[in-house]
Amino acid sequence: MSVAASDPRPKPVKVADAIRARVRDGKYPDGKLPTTRELAKEFGYAGQTIRDGLGILIGEGLIFSAGNRGYFIAAEGKASTARKPDVGEELMELRLQIQALTERVAALEENGTSGGA
Repeated sequence: MSVAASDPRPKPVKVADAIRARVRDGKYPDGKLPTTRELAKEFGYAGQTIRDGLGILIGEGLIFSAGNRGYFIAAEGKASTARKPDVGEELMELRLQIQALTERVAALEENGTSGGA
């Protein structure tokens, strides 16, 4: 499977997206992904690019590395969907913290300009 050359995204992201779609479509029924060498040949990218793409999927919890035994789908691909609410909650918490800090800075600036003159 070759990826569109006109796609401006970084190569590891393209690899991760393609493999993620395959996992969702059930292309790896035994739960084991092809070797990095096989994927590199298929995608036409260097092995490090493939490993970087797989690293993205490991970070998402979709797959895991079993060392020399290869890469496997984590919990039949359900791990990545379980992580999404946590990420959303973290983003909401960060947004609330930024909003609180913005309000504090605005109050300090207001007090600084009214009291310093």
